[in-house]
Amino acid sequence: MSNEMSRAVVISGASTGIGAACAMHLDRLGYRIFAGVRKAEDGVALQKSCSERLVPIELDVTDLSTIQKAQTLVSRQTEGRGLFGLVNNAGIAVVGPLEAVPLADLRQQLEVNVIGQVAVTQLFLPLLRQARGRIINMGSIAGLTAMPLMGPYSASKFALEAMTDALRLEVQQWGIHVSIIEPGAIATPIWNKSTIDAAEREVAIKEDLRSLYQPIITAVRKVVAEASKRAISAEIVAKVVEDALTASTPRTRYLVGTDAKLRALMRKLLSDRLSDRLLSWILKLPQ
Repeated sequence: MSNEMSRAVVISGASTGIGAACAMHLDRLGYRIFAGVRKAEDGVALQKSCSERLVPIELDVTDLSTIQKAQTLVSRQTEGRGLFGLVNNAGIAVVGPLEAVPLADLRQQLEVNVIGQVAVTQLFLPLLRQARGRIINMGSIAGLTAMPLMGPYSASKFALEAMTDALRLEVQQWGIHVSIIEPGAIATPIWNKSTIDAAEREVAIKEDLRSLYQPIITAVRKVVAEASKRAISAEIVAKVVEDALTASTPRTRYLVGTDAKLRALMRKLLSDRLSDRLLSWILKLPQ
């Protein structure tokens, strides 16, 4: 058995998008992938694109029982060798004006993107300790700089940044590296789904409130549509995940995509007021 084939990696949210791209890329490199999916049919579909090493596991990050079952399965199949990597990738995107976002939706956003990541990490850390493994959290440039209508999603990614920093210091004593990936616009189904969800949420907003925010909604929708045309492949993110798993000294943060790097530079160089004015001009926001 090669060194890579003895290295087990758990990936949450592997049904589509970045998670699926990571699973397929690392599988091609010879890693033993435990791909977290919520539906059995998603696991079957993923297996068709991968080797027999890949093992789909039921993993709903908001359901502790599925996380516990997944941990038991991985522990049994790794036979004491531990876990080489954990990629916390599962996530959803709730968008809309903060005044109008249903609180249940906001709670779900945080439950999946924040609490769920901690729940998975807590249960898999003993296995990571065994192998001095690595943890990779899938963040976003939205976790460094927020856009209008992206408040819920950005809040969850800002929180993930903080948790990554804290966790990195807490587990360094066992030789465990923790990195966060901060992609810009990536061509994944999450944004198609969030657009549909946002449209449904928009319809549910009271007419007088909807009219107040319509100029911002229209402006941001146009910018998002343009950004989606320039979105880069999820495979690029998968290669960055590979580096975070294999580099002798991995970076603590990986910005991925030109747009992410530009937005991070703006955040660093500009004051909040100047940044607000620039974004308002770019997005043609009412002032």
